[in-house]
Amino acid sequence: MTSESDGVTTESGEEAGPRDARRSGTSRRRMLGLTGAGAALGVAGFAGGFATRAATADDTTPPAKYPFFGAHQAGIATPAQDRLHFAAFDVTTTDRQELVTLLRAWSMAAARMTAGESASAEETSYDAPPADTGEADGLPASGLTITIGFGPGLFRDASGKDRFGIAARAPKALRTLPHFPGDNLDAARSGGDLCIQACADDPQVAVHAVRNLARIGFGTVALRWSQLGFGRTSSTSTSQATPRNLFGFKDGTANLKAEDPDLLDKHVWVARGDDSGAEWLAGGSYLVARRINMQIETWDRTSLREQETNIGRDRANGAPLSGGTEFSAVDFAMKGRGGTPIIDPRSHVRLAHPSTNGGVQMLRRGYNFTDGSNALGRIDAGLFFIAFVRNPDTHYIPMQTRLASQDRLQEYLQHTGSGLFAVPPGADEGSYVGASLFEGR
Repeated sequence: MTSESDGVTTESGEEAGPRDARRSGTSRRRMLGLTGAGAALGVAGFAGGFATRAATADDTTPPAKYPFFGAHQAGIATPAQDRLHFAAFDVTTTDRQELVTLLRAWSMAAARMTAGESASAEETSYDAPPADTGEADGLPASGLTITIGFGPGLFRDASGKDRFGIAARAPKALRTLPHFPGDNLDAARSGGDLCIQACADDPQVAVHAVRNLARIGFGTVALRWSQLGFGRTSSTSTSQATPRNLFGFKDGTANLKAEDPDLLDKHVWVARGDDSGAEWLAGGSYLVARRINMQIETWDRTSLREQETNIGRDRANGAPLSGGTEFSAVDFAMKGRGGTPIIDPRSHVRLAHPSTNGGVQMLRRGYNFTDGSNALGRIDAGLFFIAFVRNPDTHYIPMQTRLASQDRLQEYLQHTGSGLFAVPPGADEGSYVGASLFEGR
């Protein structure tokens, strides 16, 4: 979960070296109580004591708007917003045309909401339910992006049956992620046929988006699970400062950035020829979602020396323990007294670094979460990890296998939810997300 990759960050007592020289350094509105279908989306956990950002009187910067239509879906290389509402759905219809109709309706509604408009321009009878749930009326777009993905169950059911005549076009890499060492997955927080990632700088805008798309899908899809997140845990643009995770460390220092188009092409966007049976996915990506519970109470009783050794970075400024500043190159060869490495070989930074993983990288867009307390009376909190990769078989699974079995951070982590989704390329205006799959493009 630190700067280089998935997890969060050894414990050795070797000489601290260069880090010792740094030791002296150091709502606008209440949440609306949703009812009906909205209540099932878990909004109560979103409040969690985290108020919506306050608007200042001299803030004249217009809220951001990101168009829904384009070559790639927004919400991937877009500058990461501060809030998340992620939802996974099971498709309940057996009719292909009903599914396509839903994707069209979702795309139309998403285009409107990301522009700061209501989910529908339809005028309804006074005696019928409104066409929009209304809680975002008067609010700006707040940088809303809506990203839609397809899970492996959309192509074949559990028995292997072709559900909608698209099984032959299923991407080879799209499947249920393997069970990694230490996983304790909750089936009720994993999988799904479709996913929606709604990100915004206002939590009410993000919740409104998912709530209205869920309502549009009633009778065609059913909500499987959802997750609310606050406080992005990575930067996806050079214009953004590096945030901190719930362990208190800077997170996302080495993340891919929107300003690196060549690296995005190499590590994020699926290219033509990557999968001859799924050319429709060219220009899209794969979304890895992992709910990672953090043992907050245990971590908070751990010495700063051990915390930094676990991560491989200085907590105060994010610099590698080999010295320098946050963005200095990591020197894994540097030795301390007795010849032991300054950066522990089992630290998170070492195991997640591209040099340990064949040079592969991924674009992370994770968020902190807190969902009250668990049955033991401990804080149910952690990282909702999201990463976009060109191929999970090369860019995620080998790395996570290594982290799960060797990373000393695993003492403080438990993966409780998991999902893998193929994210189609962006849609042309007047079309819909997924047209390349269902219309044979």
